[in-house]
Amino acid sequence: MTDHCTVINGLVAVVGCDGTGKSTLTHDLVARLQQERPTEWRYLGLVSGESGDKIKKLPLIGTWLERRLAAKTAKVQNLRTRQPSWLAVLVMYGFSKWRAGNLRKVCRLAESGTLVIADRYPQSQIEGFRFDGPGIGIQRVSPGWKRRMAEREHRIYQQLEKIQPSLIIRLDIDLETASARKPDHDAEELQEKILVMSRLHYNGARIIDLDARAAYDDVVARALEAIHRFALSDHDNSSFFR
Repeated sequence: MTDHCTVINGLVAVVGCDGTGKSTLTHDLVARLQQERPTEWRYLGLVSGESGDKIKKLPLIGTWLERRLAAKTAKVQNLRTRQPSWLAVLVMYGFSKWRAGNLRKVCRLAESGTLVIADRYPQSQIEGFRFDGPGIGIQRVSPGWKRRMAEREHRIYQQLEKIQPSLIIRLDIDLETASARKPDHDAEELQEKILVMSRLHYNGARIIDLDARAAYDDVVARALEAIHRFALSDHDNSSFFR
C-alpha cells in the first residue's frame, strides 16, 4: 500500500466496465447485508445509468433528450477530441470538486458505523470521466489557464486516491459479453474501458477480481465472502479519516 493513505473501514466499492452488472450487484449486496447491519448504497460516479433511465421516462422527449445528452457528454469526455471549451473546463472541474465532496460524505457515513456499498470509485492513474479519473485532460489542453485547471483537477484525484476503501470488487468481462448486455454502447469504447479497468491499481488498494460472466448467484456469493473477510472484520474500529 502507498504511504500516507487512509483506509476507510466499512467502505466497499464495486468497479468495472459497462455490462458487468455493477448496479445490480451493488443493490443486491445492500439488500443482503442490511439483514445483518446498517448498510447503504452510494453512487461515486458523476451521472448514473439510473439517471439516464429517469430521463428516458419523460413524456414525449425523454428518449430523444437522453440520447442527445449522452452524445454531447461522450464527445466532451473523449480525450482524443480537441480541447474542451472554457465552459466545459469549468463544468468538469466543478464536477470533480463535487465528486470530492461526495466521497468525503460517504467516508463519514462509513465511519458512523454504516456499511457503505459504492458503485464506482475515483482514481488518478488514467484520465477520463468514463474511467472515474480527471475529466479535463492535461495533454489535450494548451498551456495557459486551461492547463492550470487540468493540473489542479488532477491533484484533486490524487488526493482522493489517498482515501481508500477497505475493499474494491472489480468485475471482469470480455467484449462479446459486454456488447451483448449493452448493445446500445459503442464496441470500441467498451473494449477501451475493459482494458483500462484491468490496469487500474487504485493507489495500492485491496482489490478482489470477480468474473462477471459467471453465474450471478456465484458472483454474489463470492462478493459477500470477500466483504465479510476484508471489510467487516475491523468495521467496528476507527478508520482514522480526517
